[in-house]
This record gives sequence, structure tokens and C-alpha cells, in this order.
Amino acid sequence: MSKQVEFFFDVGSPTTYLAYTQLPKIAARTGAEIVWKPMLLGGVFKATGNQTPAAIPAKAVHMNADLMRFAKRYGVPLAFNPHFPINTLQLMRGAVAEQQEGRLLPYLKLVFEAMWVHPRNLNDPAELARLLEEGGHDPEAFAARLQDEAVKEGLKKNTEEAIRRGAFGAPTFFVGGEMFFGQDRLDFVEEALKAG
Repeated sequence: MSKQVEFFFDVGSPTTYLAYTQLPKIAARTGAEIVWKPMLLGGVFKATGNQTPAAIPAKAVHMNADLMRFAKRYGVPLAFNPHFPINTLQLMRGAVAEQQEGRLLPYLKLVFEAMWVHPRNLNDPAELARLLEEGGHDPEAFAARLQDEAVKEGLKKNTEEAIRRGAFGAPTFFVGGEMFFGQDRLDFVEEALKAG
């Protein structure tokens, strides 16, 4: 498969969740491969001076309404997580670890649903352990895996790559050399994939 869309993501972003629900459909329609790139959104914000729209009250109200409009358009559930913001360092290291083991997609389904469908407090280690058990993981083995240098380095590398290539938030997509930011640009992503 020659056509690819690189998807830089962090599970702590509701717009990334929406993109996650739609990107596989776009890939199927265009015959493209998704290259999943877990990154740490907090690291991107720090490097670029950006911040979550939730930090600006007027913008947050508008964005929340837009998110619900997109969820309705896509026909997917979306519930705002009352525990937001959630520190996603462990969750994103988990994504890298699961990707290295070839189990990324089931992990993402588990975590995205716990973040944005049936919201849970994943800042709470006990709650995260319960979620992992429900998903068939051994929480202790999972926690140990997150301390693996290859996992830490994988997340750091993806985050640095995103910043180097111009990302300032999530989700960010690359098709060829062209960057697209935000789930509301998925139509442009699809056009680029069809043109490629």
C-alpha cells in the first residue's frame, strides 16, 4: 500500500477521539494505510506555546458545541469527561508499549471509550488498573512495561518528530509532505489521499 496518512494523536483530546472514529473509514475508502503515531500533547503544547482550548472559557463553550455537532454528524457517542484534564503520560506510554506488541487498536478502543464515551477518572491509578483488568491486561505488568526505556524513548521520539514537522496540537495528520491539523480537516485529508 503506497498511500499513507500519519496520525499524530493523544487520547486526552476529544477532537482526536472524533478523528479516531473516522480515520479508518477514510483509509478504507481511499485504500490508504494509517501510520499511528502516539505523542504527548503536553510536550507539544510546551514546545510550541500552545494550550488547550478549554483554558479559554469563551472558546471552550464554542468548541464544546462544535464537538457535539461533529459527534452527531459522525453518528458516534461523545461525553465530556468531568475529570478533564487528564495527565496522559502513562496512557500514551501505554499506547507506545501496545503498539510495540502489535496490540495498539484494542488498547485505543479501551482507552478512548474510557475517556470520551463512558468517562472515567484515569488520573486515578486504581481506576486505571480496573480499566486495564477489564481490557485483559495485568496492571502490574503494564505499569512495569511503561518504565521500559524503549517505550519512553518511543513516545519522546514521536513527540519530537511531531514538533519538528510543525505540529502544535492534536490531532495532526500528514499526507506526503502536507500537514493537516484538527479533526475538522478530515475532508482535506481524504482529498489528499484520493489525489495521491
